[in-house]
Amino acid sequence: MKSISIISAAFMLASSVSASNDPRECEVCMKVMKDIHETLSKPDSKEKPKIEKAMGEYCARDTLSAKERKICYYIDPIKRDIAQPFSLGMSHERLCKRINKSNPEICSVKFPVKTENLEKKDLTKLRVKQLKSILLDRGVECKGCMEKDEFIQKVLDTEHLAGADEF
Repeated sequence: MKSISIISAAFMLASSVSASNDPRECEVCMKVMKDIHETLSKPDSKEKPKIEKAMGEYCARDTLSAKERKICYYIDPIKRDIAQPFSLGMSHERLCKRINKSNPEICSVKFPVKTENLEKKDLTKLRVKQLKSILLDRGVECKGCMEKDEFIQKVLDTEHLAGADEF
């Protein structure tokens, strides 16, 4: 019985480590937090009301992408909870991981994979998961696709939908 619990604990640890190694995890959240941090002066970055005000001003910009607006939508109700660790100088990555515990959708927001000027030889370097992500961003399903070549062909066939990823 002990061996089963040890094996299951080791499996859970390994799966959590592999999940946190995704370089795109929380990428939009980290960019938003970095941009907000850059708008603050050093003394202002220690004061919670000024941090909350900076978040509001950042999210009111018209130049934000759809993904950044989505993060703003998620962080707006929890500004005060974000301002506390932000004022203590917590890194953007740790801050996003912390708020992801209260709202798991925050780290699921990712920038679309750049597909402009990609040739078939470049697509072969991508993983199937990334190819599926490209198709998902384009709103296309690849029913019956089993092999990587089939996903690559579907990405090439739907190249005309590549610019439709911003709302």
